[in-house]
Amino acid sequence: MDGNTILAKALKQQSISSTNLIGLKFIFKGIEYLFGIVGIPVIDVAIACQREGIKYIGMRNEQSACYAAQAIGYLTRKPGCCLAVSGPGLLHTIGGMANAQSNGCSCTRHPPFRPRPLIVIGGSSDTSQEGLGAFQECPQVEASRLFCKYSARPANLSVIPLHVEKAVRFATYGKPGAVYLDFPGDLLARTESGEEIENPLPLPEPPKSCAELGDIKRAVELLKFAQRPLLVVGKGAAYSHAEEIINQFVKMTNIPVLATPMGKGVVDDGDIHSVAPARSLALQKADVILVLGARLNWILHFGRPPRFDSKVKIIQVDILPEEVHNSVQSSVALVGDVGAIMNQLTTQSQTASLKYDGNSEWWTSLRAKCEANKVYNMGMAKDVSVPLNYFAVLSSVQNLIPKDSIIVSEGANTMDIGRSILSNRLPRHRLDAGSFGTMGVGPAFAIAAAMHCRDREPTKRVICVEGDSAIGFSGMEIETMLRYNLPIIIIVVNNNGIYNGLDPETWTIVRDGQDPTIATPPLSLLPECHYEKLAQLGQNGKGFLCKTIDELTIAVKEAIEHTSGPSLINVLISPVAQRKPQEHDWLTRSKL
Repeated sequence: MDGNTILAKALKQQSISSTNLIGLKFIFKGIEYLFGIVGIPVIDVAIACQREGIKYIGMRNEQSACYAAQAIGYLTRKPGCCLAVSGPGLLHTIGGMANAQSNGCSCTRHPPFRPRPLIVIGGSSDTSQEGLGAFQECPQVEASRLFCKYSARPANLSVIPLHVEKAVRFATYGKPGAVYLDFPGDLLARTESGEEIENPLPLPEPPKSCAELGDIKRAVELLKFAQRPLLVVGKGAAYSHAEEIINQFVKMTNIPVLATPMGKGVVDDGDIHSVAPARSLALQKADVILVLGARLNWILHFGRPPRFDSKVKIIQVDILPEEVHNSVQSSVALVGDVGAIMNQLTTQSQTASLKYDGNSEWWTSLRAKCEANKVYNMGMAKDVSVPLNYFAVLSSVQNLIPKDSIIVSEGANTMDIGRSILSNRLPRHRLDAGSFGTMGVGPAFAIAAAMHCRDREPTKRVICVEGDSAIGFSGMEIETMLRYNLPIIIIVVNNNGIYNGLDPETWTIVRDGQDPTIATPPLSLLPECHYEKLAQLGQNGKGFLCKTIDELTIAVKEAIEHTSGPSLINVLISPVAQRKPQEHDWLTRSKL
């Protein structure tokens, strides 16, 4: 076998075995999807992987391929794999690796449900030419190391399966993240007999842990005497598939729930316990907060004033010991599997008869704030005058799309406002820019989600809501959607700029007779750019240009009926449309 075949077989054969509570054994067979761009020296790697039954999806940019691979890992709980060529190709994936590391989910789950994150495979220049100025020569192992849990180059063919096993183990054990394996062209071209290849045993299920019983009792004691309790559900809780026990705990205790962006759907956004419309009040006034699989980073304003009460007590649940007490010191730190710890908390809360009064002053104030903000949103949504505003567009989309849709979102105002309007009823049905705030992930995430749906739930729809700036980062992935007949619905909320832009008339006046590099405001993009024409690159795509809610309604309905390829709906809105004014900056300037 040559190196290409050995690598492909190792990727396909490497598995994780686990045994459930009644003794039945489950084995997840290796890599299912490979996203990438081929070229020297990895063309034959892709072909060998296809021979082994691994699905290869050719992307238009290595960064997008890396985004798609991590998204499929999140959705399928199998290792997502990205393939890149040497030098610039591998360097393009570093943004994706950094995103996977930064957005690494911080929880595990009982067998057999384990997350499967990102493995990047890069071709590299021949080892015999190192230091001589080889084609695309680059120190790729070293360059990747800052953004990976593990980065290595196998020394010979016989140890390739060992490195694949180690890559899967490092990517999935503990806090999931990215790994990188480097393959020089001359290594891939060599051959070796099958008898000399070392094939490791399937990985055992990663160890999981519960919290100390004394710490569980301390946490419940804090919750029992809380006057203004709050449960924050993070992406880690969604990744861990702990929604059943979390919902049991919520119903039993009647605790208010607030989700982080990708924690949405663990508890249904429409559930009576969800207080998302009162986010600011809930965070500012809560006296005890139970944080499940969420980091106290910028998304949660670091857990500090003015967004949090200076005397708030935080109970933090995380799989990574290094993550607890970060930014602020938690009153109780519960390190381990979120599902196992929630089982402990639920059992102890039953013993302590933990139940919050639904008519308390706390619940009354939260409901009032929720209602006030809903009224504001509804008022903005009712304003359907042209040019449209964000609330009118996003509310119409929310009312028209299937309730079980996977929603992908990126942009500035588009994503931020969409988080409060586009709701999720199910866990792991929201993919967005996440903790790293990475722009360009949208089309790639949507491709991964559509592949996932095609193979598992073919009637489920993927809705990708983009700002006009965001779509520019990776808009050519529409060709990938056309090539694989993926029925993704892309909605571009187009305000002619980054945050805001200019209307066509002002654009003409500002630039008239001027040097465009001096006269064009840095935030501005081309007014009323026809992004919908991207979908018309192939016969199986549909493009729509909308200026009114009636036109948007017709377009969304037609796009939902169109299942043989992607649809792109370009919605023109006011260049000065904004979100609701905030009491504090989104990036809270807390005193450090």
